[in-house]
Amino acid sequence: MIEMLKAAVVLLVGFVLLIKGADFFVDGSSSVAKRLRVPSIIIGLTIVAMGTSLPEFAVSVTASISNNNELAVSNAVGSNIFNLLVVGGSCALFSPLMIKVKTLKNEFPLSIICGILLFVLGFIGMSLGVLDGIIFTVIFIAYLLWMIFSAKKARANIDTSDENDNYKILPIWQCLLFIIGGGVAIKFGGDFVVNGASVIAAGFGLSQNLIGLTVVALGTSLPELVTSIIAARKKEVDMALGNIIGSNIFNILFVLGIAATISPVSVITENLIDIIILTVVSLIVYVFAITKKRINKIEGLFMLLIYGAYLVYICIR
Repeated sequence: MIEMLKAAVVLLVGFVLLIKGADFFVDGSSSVAKRLRVPSIIIGLTIVAMGTSLPEFAVSVTASISNNNELAVSNAVGSNIFNLLVVGGSCALFSPLMIKVKTLKNEFPLSIICGILLFVLGFIGMSLGVLDGIIFTVIFIAYLLWMIFSAKKARANIDTSDENDNYKILPIWQCLLFIIGGGVAIKFGGDFVVNGASVIAAGFGLSQNLIGLTVVALGTSLPELVTSIIAARKKEVDMALGNIIGSNIFNILFVLGIAATISPVSVITENLIDIIILTVVSLIVYVFAITKKRINKIEGLFMLLIYGAYLVYICIR
């Protein structure tokens, strides 16, 4: 009983850290975007996406080092499905996700291609070797360079006349404090939520396998969920969308790239099925986005229902 009570306190503290950390993280990142005259979508695709993917990175790299490599792929793919359907769907319920043509032409298709590439390389030999990890990492570096180039180009084209329009720009030191402090709070908040929820779930007699498929997957993706919802509520919809797409690209190219480079990652049949599901739902969401250049509340609700069906599937398979 005492252990359950401790776990409940840890869970509560974790949620507080996640929510407040995400709040500071979004404010700091938004201010950086305004100060540097860089579109919020680019900040979301880079700084915010990498910051909120810290739990996935920690879990997958730790799994690789401890030779529990199947968890690395399951964690990354499961988190991507959650990001796309639950994070994207939840954000759409708060505010329609307006999607720019550039994102539909570049970043979104890249995230789909990453999933297909993961399936192909994973299917060959049913593992991700060191060479595969290097390929993923090199592509990720090229992606980052492309983002830097896009940021410079966007900065040159942004109209400076509305730079400070209805928005208080924070000092640089405060931006860095908010981003770093928020990122640290998000990381430890995710850890606390996973640990607390795992103890509570085990106390109710749930299997460790089911806990891993549900609690751990949810916990490592909570930073993306909380950060994107807060960004959507603050009308930073570009940052919310950028966080989702950027995190999915980061999880495959960098997280799995580093994990495979450290130690070959085994790929099981269930992983391949999940990658196919990720690709299919990515295409569905892409169709939603490309038709009206936005994802509305009805489509967001449908995305949440799809995830509910997927959750039932992974629990009974």
